[in-house]
Amino acid sequence: MKHHFLRTLATFALAALTLAAPAHAEDKPTVIRIAYPGAGTGGRPLGDTNFIASANYLSALEKEFKADGIKVQWTFFPGAGPAVNEQAANGLVDFAFHGDLPLIVGRSTGISHHIILGVSRFGPTYVVAPVDSQAKTIQDLKGKTLSTFKGTANQLVLDRVLEANGLTEKDFTILTQNADNQKASLATKTIDGTIISPWDLEARGIAKRVLTIPRDPKISSVTSFWVSTDFEKKYPQIVQRVVNALVKTAQWTADEANRDKLFHQWAQSGNTGYGDFLKNYQNYQLKEINNPLLDDYYRATLQKSVNEAKRYKLIRHDVSLDGWIEPKYLETALKEQHLEHYWDEYDANGNIKK
Repeated sequence: MKHHFLRTLATFALAALTLAAPAHAEDKPTVIRIAYPGAGTGGRPLGDTNFIASANYLSALEKEFKADGIKVQWTFFPGAGPAVNEQAANGLVDFAFHGDLPLIVGRSTGISHHIILGVSRFGPTYVVAPVDSQAKTIQDLKGKTLSTFKGTANQLVLDRVLEANGLTEKDFTILTQNADNQKASLATKTIDGTIISPWDLEARGIAKRVLTIPRDPKISSVTSFWVSTDFEKKYPQIVQRVVNALVKTAQWTADEANRDKLFHQWAQSGNTGYGDFLKNYQNYQLKEINNPLLDDYYRATLQKSVNEAKRYKLIRHDVSLDGWIEPKYLETALKEQHLEHYWDEYDANGNIKK
């Protein structure tokens, strides 16, 4: 009788613990919240220049989760990377696409996330001035007013360009503006230079190039896609399905057969014209710039960005890559889709690994 009582008591205790336990990892969310750092012209809820934006255009994630009844909620932030960090700090973001500087700033301030995909890399860089500027080099702009979107990846690119030319932000007056305001300021000549795609601006007689950097792995940055650690802990299988769908989209954007369609798609945001995409990437293979790998180049470039952010006093605390990058979801997606060797791996210097 005593043993029967004890067994009954143990059964009730186990049941109580089961009821009190947190949701199982295989449970599904009602909504997946994705943050995008930027928006199209006039605040359009559209992005460009990467396969995360393409996933939105193609409804890749919506299609993946439709049968589950899971809503995919995209939010495009005109306030760019810093605005994404603000929302993430308040627990309002499950996944996000991020440039390197705001990604690092968020990590340094305690936002808990894991990087699960690389997104874009390489690409050209242009320093642009008003069309009637007397400047012929970036040194000619010393002492004048430059514009960048402070706190974003563009600020870090600007600092690299300046340093490569023996300059720093202290040599200029630096304004913070988004791309729409930069274009307007070039037209009204209220700034003397900025980093922006030049071709449409030149065709309209608004601006001219004073510096062109066609491909420099040490100047351009890498972008990333991350998942919050809270969401990952609750729904690891959902994270895997998100990565699966995004890798499939990345392969679509890397397919040369889709080049024209892709550039028309990205141009819908209004930030960069179709003609600019044609010229910016005419000497690139699409899979150079649309590359999800977390390879040596990705890691070395992100570490360099951490070091520079600290040196330029853009962050106060050290940021370690240890435990921050989680490659298992990408590795699974590449294996399941037979894409293990589709993208070239690059070494730390930006050269294809032999």
